[in-house]
Amino acid sequence: MAERTKADRQASAKKAAATRQRNAAEKSGADAKRSGKSVGNTAISAAGSLGGALKQGAKSVASRVGAARKDR
Repeated sequence: MAERTKADRQASAKKAAATRQRNAAEKSGADAKRSGKSVGNTAISAAGSLGGALKQGAKSVASRVGAARKDR
């Protein structure tokens, strides 16, 4: 096996450091994307829940109005 010079070792170390840095950047980008999706999904879920609550409230009001009219 050929002997590795100091320059070879340094070049390998620089390449490895660049790869680690690139992988860390990709991971943080993926984490941010996942976090953004989670926030978006939570907002959609909350809006759906609010819509359902409003619908139930409207049904309740409608049934009360209907019941009040029957009592007249």
